[in-house]
Amino acid sequence: MSINKKVGLFIPCYVDQFYPNVAISTLELLQKLGCNVSYPMNQTCCGQPMANAGYERDTVATTQHFLDTFESFDYIVCPSGSCVHHVRDHAPCIEGKETFQKDIQHKVYELTEFITDILKITDIKGTYPHRVGFHSSCHGQRGLRLASSSELNQPVFNKAKQLLAKFEGLEWVELSRKDECCGFGGTFAVTEEALSVQMGKDRLQDHISKDAEIIIGGDMSCIMHLSGIASRNKQAIKFKHIAEVLNEAII
Repeated sequence: MSINKKVGLFIPCYVDQFYPNVAISTLELLQKLGCNVSYPMNQTCCGQPMANAGYERDTVATTQHFLDTFESFDYIVCPSGSCVHHVRDHAPCIEGKETFQKDIQHKVYELTEFITDILKITDIKGTYPHRVGFHSSCHGQRGLRLASSSELNQPVFNKAKQLLAKFEGLEWVELSRKDECCGFGGTFAVTEEALSVQMGKDRLQDHISKDAEIIIGGDMSCIMHLSGIASRNKQAIKFKHIAEVLNEAII
């Protein structure tokens, strides 16, 4: 399916700096799905790290810059639930531009959300002969509702699983605690290091005990945290962003 709309690619700072292949995979995937995608070269940090640390007043300028940078696009797509959640739901209100800001916020989508809810694609054909576990990041799951939460009385769903389910050869691992936090939490991983690491170890063990070959996620911040712990402890498990998997597997 193709849409005759302009899609702006919004790439988080840590993806741009440390995991550029995730950005490239997102671009290529959206193009394969028929989207007219552009990457605004003047985009900067959305301000989430500062806001989460309690300095929301210092993110007014980054919020204004985001609005100016992406105002000409019909949709804004990002391979990160946490950054989307910040821009859409937690960015400081720009005085005098409330309506303008709301209009742009309503255009911002996380990648799997955009594919399932806007492109209306739920059945992607492809091949991915691996046994995979999926880590549902907190902001995406509980903030954007990309998957159901075990603490709520609601139908079970997972937009990432919906997109991966039909891949030939893919084995989906059912975790014992499928929606537990990995312990990253931005500055939480710094201020509460020991607790953060133990939470990450618990998440890894759940995947490893189920013989997962690859851990897939929608936020590279969480994947960075888990892969760092696995590397330090010499645990032989691989990590991928869902954009990389979809881009590799799609026919």
